[in-house]
Amino acid sequence: MKNTNLAIFNWKQIRRIWDDITENWYFSVVDIVWTLSDSKDSRKYWNKLKQRLKEEWSESVTKCHQLKLMASDWKNYKTDVADTETIFRIIQSIPSKNAEPFKLWLAKVGYERVEETEDPELAINRALNNYLAKWYSEDWINQRLKSIEVRKQLTDEWTKSWVLNKEYWILTDEITRAWAWMSTRQYKDVKWLKKENLRDNMTNLEIILNMLAEATTTEIGKKEKPKWLEENKKVAKKWWEVAGNARKEIEAKTWKRVISWERFLKSVEKKKLK
Repeated sequence: MKNTNLAIFNWKQIRRIWDDITENWYFSVVDIVWTLSDSKDSRKYWNKLKQRLKEEWSESVTKCHQLKLMASDWKNYKTDVADTETIFRIIQSIPSKNAEPFKLWLAKVGYERVEETEDPELAINRALNNYLAKWYSEDWINQRLKSIEVRKQLTDEWTKSWVLNKEYWILTDEITRAWAWMSTRQYKDVKWLKKENLRDNMTNLEIILNMLAEATTTEIGKKEKPKWLEENKKVAKKWWEVAGNARKEIEAKTWKRVISWERFLKSVEKKKLK
C-alpha cells in the first residue's frame, strides 16, 4: 500500500509517495529538478541530466523507478521517482545556487561521519546534543543511550552467530512480537510513524521493556550459541517472552496499557506549549 503526499520547498510543491513495504519516501525527480534548477523545462533538463549521469557511470539513474503520481490536470501519470539517498546524489549533479545549500550540508555530514569513524565518542556527543535540542528529558536520553548499547551487544552476538545484517530486521520483528504482541510495523502504525525511528518515540517504560527483551536474547545467545537465522529464532524464541510477561504484569497491576499511541517527543512538546 502506498500513500501520497506533498513536500514543500521554496514555496514549490514536490510530489512524493510513501511505500509501506520498503518504508521509504519516493520523490518526483522532475519536481526536484524544477525546484532546484533554473531550467524552464524540467523534463528536458532531467533527460539531459540522466544522460550525463550515465556517462559518469553513476547508478543513480538505474535506482530511479516509475510510479504514477497526480499531475496538474488531476490525472495520474507515470513519472521517475527516487528515494532520499538517490535524490541527494542527483542534487549533487545540479549546478545551481538553489542546490548549493544541500551540497554544503552533504559535505558537512560526510566530514562528520569521517570524524566519527576516527573518534566514535563524537557520534555519541552529537546524538546527545540532537536529543537535547529536541527537548527530550535527560532521564529519557540516558535510557535511550543505554538502549543503543544493549542493541549493539545484541547485533554483535548475531554477527558471531552468522546472522546476516539484512536479516537483523527479522529477529527484531520477532522480539517486538514477543513482548509487545505486534510487529515492528504495527507498532509504528500505533504511533503514526513512517520513516521515524520507533525507539525515539517510545516512552521510558517501553524502552526499558524493549531493552529487557534484547538483553535477554543476548545472554541466551551467549549460552546456547545458535548458528544462522533459523537456529537463532528457535533457540531464543521462548526467552523473548520474558519482557512480554513483564509487560502483562505491569498492565495488570497498573490497569493501564504499556504500549502508548502517543509519541514521547509529541507529549514533551505539548507540555512545553502549556
